[in-house]
Amino acid sequence: MLRDEIITVFGGSGFVGRHVVRALAREGYRVRVASRRPHIAQDLRVMGVVGQVQLVQANLRVPASVERALEGASGVVNLVGVLNENGRQTFTRLHAQGAKTVAEAAAAAGIERLVHISAIGADAESASRYARTKAEGEAAVRKALPGATVLRPSIVFGTDDGFFNRFGAMARFVPALPLFGGGKTRFQPVFAGDVAAAVVKALQSDTARGETFELGGPGVYTFEQLMRFILDEIDRPRLLLPLPWAAGQVIAMLSEMAAILPFVQPVITRDQLTQLKRDNVVADGAKTLADLGIEPETVDAIVPSYLVRYRRYGQFHERQPS
Repeated sequence: MLRDEIITVFGGSGFVGRHVVRALAREGYRVRVASRRPHIAQDLRVMGVVGQVQLVQANLRVPASVERALEGASGVVNLVGVLNENGRQTFTRLHAQGAKTVAEAAAAAGIERLVHISAIGADAESASRYARTKAEGEAAVRKALPGATVLRPSIVFGTDDGFFNRFGAMARFVPALPLFGGGKTRFQPVFAGDVAAAVVKALQSDTARGETFELGGPGVYTFEQLMRFILDEIDRPRLLLPLPWAAGQVIAMLSEMAAILPFVQPVITRDQLTQLKRDNVVADGAKTLADLGIEPETVDAIVPSYLVRYRRYGQFHERQPS
C-alpha cells in the first residue's frame, strides 16, 4: 500500500542511489528521484508500482531546481558525490556547496527529515580534498538542519560497484596489481543494500535525528587481503607488487593525465592515493548499523556472485587448484 509521503532522493540514479530508491519503494513511499539527466534513468520507474517513482531534473549547482524537487516532499536523501573530479563536477561544488544547497532548501521548505550520505574519513583537517569537502558538507548540513542524520559508509560493494569491479577488470589485462604503501591500509566494506536499509531506518526513526552513523560491514580487511580475494575469486594468478607512496604519486599523475582523453577513467588519482594512507574503518565508539537494527551482509556472501564475470573461462568453468 502506498504512503502519502514523498521522499526526494538526490543522486538516486547512481550506484548506491538505485538501492535506496528500491528500498524506499518497497516501504511504500512515493519516491521523487532528482537527477541532472533523468532521461538516462528511466529504468528506475519499474522499481515501484505505476507512478510511484517520479523522475525530475535537478542540479545541485542550480538552487532553484533543488527547491522545485523538494516541493511537497516530507523527507529528503542526499547521495550526490564523486570519487574524482571531472569538469564542473568538483568536490567543493558537490560535497560542500551542493550539500549546503540541499539542506538550506529543505529547511526553508519545512522539511525536518534529511539523510545526508558522507563518508568514513570525512575530516576538515585531512590532506585529502575529498575528505575535507565531505566534512564541509556535513558541517553545512548540521548548521542548516541540526536534526539531519549523517551516514558515513566505508567502501560500498554491490553488483555495479567501483572497487571490486575495477580491480577485477584490471586483472584481466595486467600481469600485476599494485599495493600502494605495501597494501596495509584497512577497509571495512559495506553492502549497498545495507546502506539503503540504513537510509530507510534513519528516515523512520526519531532517535536517529541529529545523529551520525558510521557504516561498515562485519569484516575488516587490508588492501592486500582484498586484492588476494579478488584474484582468487576470478581464478587469475597475478603478482601483487608493493609500491612506495612516491611511486604511487607518479602512477596517479600519469593516470590523471590519461583521463584527459574522452571516456577514460583514472585508475587512481593523487587525492585517492592520499586517502589510502588512512584506514577506512568504523571508529571506536561510533554509532553503527547495529544501532539501526541492521545486521550487515558479508563480502563473501555477495561479491563472488558478480566477480564471476571476470573469470577466464566464464562462470561455470571449474576453478583451477591453487
